[in-house]
Amino acid sequence: MKTTFAALVLMFGMMASMVGQEQGIPAPAQPKPDSPEVVAHTQAAQKAAGTAWKAAADFFCSPAANRANRPDDPLLPATRIFDNLYVIGRAGTAVFAVSTSEGVVLIDAGYADQLESVLLSGLRDAGLDEANVKYILLGHGHADHYGGAAYFQQKHGTRIAMAGADWDLVENPPAPRGRGAPAAAAAAPKRDVVLSDGQVLTVGDQKFTIVAIPGHTAGSVGVIFPVKEGRVTHTAGLFGGTILIPGRISDASLQEYLRSIERFGTVARTMNVDIEIQNHPLYDNITEKVMAVRAGKKGADHPFVVGKDAYQRFLTVQAECMRAQIARRSAGS
Repeated sequence: MKTTFAALVLMFGMMASMVGQEQGIPAPAQPKPDSPEVVAHTQAAQKAAGTAWKAAADFFCSPAANRANRPDDPLLPATRIFDNLYVIGRAGTAVFAVSTSEGVVLIDAGYADQLESVLLSGLRDAGLDEANVKYILLGHGHADHYGGAAYFQQKHGTRIAMAGADWDLVENPPAPRGRGAPAAAAAAPKRDVVLSDGQVLTVGDQKFTIVAIPGHTAGSVGVIFPVKEGRVTHTAGLFGGTILIPGRISDASLQEYLRSIERFGTVARTMNVDIEIQNHPLYDNITEKVMAVRAGKKGADHPFVVGKDAYQRFLTVQAECMRAQIARRSAGS
């Protein structure tokens, strides 16, 4: 009788399993099914997401949520996305430039070792003069956000603004994770402007409202500010401390982060935020949006104008997915 191919595969698989057991090699652990609580939060996130925020729901609710930004993420072409707002950087680590009557304000400053290749070249491509950068607002105190700040501070006298708790973090960084010699640290800017919750920072004709959103770091902040398209004014919201890998964050910080999302949502609703931008836009299809702007999508078709209700649903996705991740942790799955 002939042995079928399927039977051979099964036989060899069983033999391999037996050998593994004899040698003490544990079989791969099977993931636990999600609890009813996790499923409920995941379904709530998916309902809020619809089609517009499906990528965000898939990203944040994943049982294996471990995708951080990387220094080799795809480059974004430097693009003027509104009359006074530009995006520069990478699809995982974006820098936004806001033009004002008294110069340029950057939100974040990217990686230190990509200062010339990404940030400065992006400013030039956007038609912006690096010497005209008057302020850099830092979403939080990690080196992929403040990397280029010291250069601007030292060369151009740029004011660097960050929450007090994260100035402390920058000045007293934790020991690096992992083994081996630590990588060279990015030069940190010197303590300058200390941002506070509810502060309105005015630069020329532009106002930036600061919202404390602790969780990712103790001094993470969100920024809400107006942007213009012709005669129309919109309001942009940038949540500057998104948690990408929950496993690295303590239980208490995850709960604090959840409260921060909810509070930022309340402020965003009050201020009529209708534009979603992120400094880690791994989950909001930023590349496609930038290319649509470059192709001429404006007005009612502008891809960054999501509307007030949709912006709230975006935050709901983040909140419900974080509740799912906390429930998974509680269940040990």
